[in-house]
Amino acid sequence: MKILVIEDEKGLRDAIKKSLQKEAYSVETAGDFNTAYEKLFIYEYDCILLDIMLPNGSGLDLLSELKKADKTENVIIISAKDSLDDKLRGLELGADDYLTKPFHIAELNARVKAVLRRHKLEGKNTIELGNICLDLDERTFFVNQEQVTLNRKEFDILKYFLFNKNRLVTRTALAEYVWGDHIDQTDNFDFIYSQIKNIRRKLKDSEAQIEIQAVYGVGYKLVML
Repeated sequence: MKILVIEDEKGLRDAIKKSLQKEAYSVETAGDFNTAYEKLFIYEYDCILLDIMLPNGSGLDLLSELKKADKTENVIIISAKDSLDDKLRGLELGADDYLTKPFHIAELNARVKAVLRRHKLEGKNTIELGNICLDLDERTFFVNQEQVTLNRKEFDILKYFLFNKNRLVTRTALAEYVWGDHIDQTDNFDFIYSQIKNIRRKLKDSEAQIEIQAVYGVGYKLVML
């Protein structure tokens, strides 16, 4: 899962990022309104942690722009402002949850998991399709109830495909999801090709009822066999 943390306080921002990365999330950050705005409308995120008080603007204004673009799913407001008006405004604009500072990082992690599970999996913690099962909490993958070992990147890539089954996934979108803020550090998509090749081999060897098909010159698509 890919998460954007929009928080101007560097200490808290880094603490949240470190904690979420321990939960195996891909995490990007923004410390001001302009940086956050740019990232929100260039990349796709599974969850957005949004502070209201930001340099150069308000988090509520960002939320308003997201609502106009129909991109308000999985937004959790994190703010020191405990005003009922702010909370109601945020929820009216489409935020899923509101957490008032100070808070325990463990509680924030729990809120993130709850929001993601509610939206993506309708309360479940597994993705099941045909004879395969991907357990998001344990980060394990099974075919015909037999575990198939995936490395961290392979797991994240397969999860992304399963969330987007039957949809065309471009190489750029996949690279941005897996590589995050560091995408500019790579000159080509060789790292994606290598991971996809390994996943396809493991799916075939385990006789999984899903397949990642190449769409020539564009990207890939996960389909049922």
